[in-house]
Amino acid sequence: MTVSAPKSESNADQSANQPSVESSADSSDRFNEECAVFGVFTSDDSAHHLTALGLHALQHRGQEATGMVSFNKQNFNALRGFGHVGDNFNADSSEMAAMAGHLAIGHNRYSTTGQSEYRNIQPFLTELAFGEFALAHNGNLINAERLRASLVAAGSLFQSTTDTEIIIHLVARSHRKSPTDRLIEALMQIEGAYALVCAFDNQLIGVRDPLGIRPLVLGKLDEGFVLASETCGLDIIGAEFVRDIKPGEMVSIDETGVQSSMPFSETGSRFCVFEYVYFARPDSIVEGRGVYATRKQIGKELAKESGVSADVVVPVPDSGVPAALGYAEEAGIPFDLGIIRNHYIGRTFIQPTQAGRTQSVRMKHNANIATVKGRSVILIDDSIVRGTTSRKIVSMMREAGATEVHMRIASPPTISPCYYGVDTPDKEKLIASYMTADEIAVEIGADSLAFITDDGLYRAMGFEEGRNKSCPQFCDACFSEDYPVKTASDRFSNGVNNGK
Repeated sequence: MTVSAPKSESNADQSANQPSVESSADSSDRFNEECAVFGVFTSDDSAHHLTALGLHALQHRGQEATGMVSFNKQNFNALRGFGHVGDNFNADSSEMAAMAGHLAIGHNRYSTTGQSEYRNIQPFLTELAFGEFALAHNGNLINAERLRASLVAAGSLFQSTTDTEIIIHLVARSHRKSPTDRLIEALMQIEGAYALVCAFDNQLIGVRDPLGIRPLVLGKLDEGFVLASETCGLDIIGAEFVRDIKPGEMVSIDETGVQSSMPFSETGSRFCVFEYVYFARPDSIVEGRGVYATRKQIGKELAKESGVSADVVVPVPDSGVPAALGYAEEAGIPFDLGIIRNHYIGRTFIQPTQAGRTQSVRMKHNANIATVKGRSVILIDDSIVRGTTSRKIVSMMREAGATEVHMRIASPPTISPCYYGVDTPDKEKLIASYMTADEIAVEIGADSLAFITDDGLYRAMGFEEGRNKSCPQFCDACFSEDYPVKTASDRFSNGVNNGK
């Protein structure tokens, strides 16, 4: 087993030199990305290159760190580091050459569980009784604290501070015969959301939680198969989309092909609705729906519900663009780019001080004065979390000469945190949990503010009667407080958020 860091300094030095990621309540006015997982089993030794490409396409799901584990029929090797995929996986480097193999899994990380440390970068690779075992995880185990305490009391020695490592310890302690059965027994003990890719015994394994909260898709590439968080991870390597992995399904991929099993009780899908609003890349197909088309339809429903007279519809880039196009088309109001985004500025949530974060907001967005001066503007954004960014954007429009600023939001009010792998502020930091839309409009300086309704969001996704309150079609707990994993309701009341 070989584990490499692509930079020359030691692991400890890398950890010490990284900027600390502050709590989301203090440092971000967005739902921060989840993580990305990717896995490939091929007939040649190109799995490491394919995994690097797949992770590049999935970069939007996590930018703090990235990692890869490969297998060449003899040895497992690992390569991981802080930063983006392109910063760590150079196709011509000796480190990447050492990763050649026919089987590989990868992970892009956005941390909310565990500190920003090298030891927390996935995939994890460890030696167990049956051999080497590699694991990458998108999601969150809501019973992690209890499981970890029990394992530590029984003698387990943890090497990281993430909840993902709990799965490894549960697999290690299982007395089942096969690695697959050990993994199933381990997953039977956890609660929450997960999409996993694993590698062991010359097999690639993919599995989703019984509610299917987190995404995972299956693709085919020549004689091999691919697992990815989104279909855009398949597109970049030319793989053919086969299907979504079903909620509660486990697939095992080896030289004979794909074997599927359903080891967990069927509970009905509760896929994360926010994938359509913000998380997924616009060109992905998620659970049978095109993300871009869905976001445009959300904008159309928003215009139907809360239309207002104005001169121009302006998106808050980039995530507000499709909804703004839909809104403008439905309302018959011109669409234009009144805000220009600088794509080369660092993400605001990793700035070490509030002053730095404020400056990053100004550096990230700039008003297009020629578009907004002397005009009434409808601003379209995907969500409002704490309200600080919305306040700055509205102020920017005023300073650029907009005569009116009406804000429209392509998601219902965010009133509760996510506990299934998405970093969100605690409830008391969510502005919509204690203010009405009219009160928020005053707070951010807008002439008016409206959110799409729960029913409007569901209609945009093809449910003509809106949200089925007795049997919701998605996990929308951040809007409804209807958490699908009821066994951890005590955690929801104490503000604990241990997202992946």
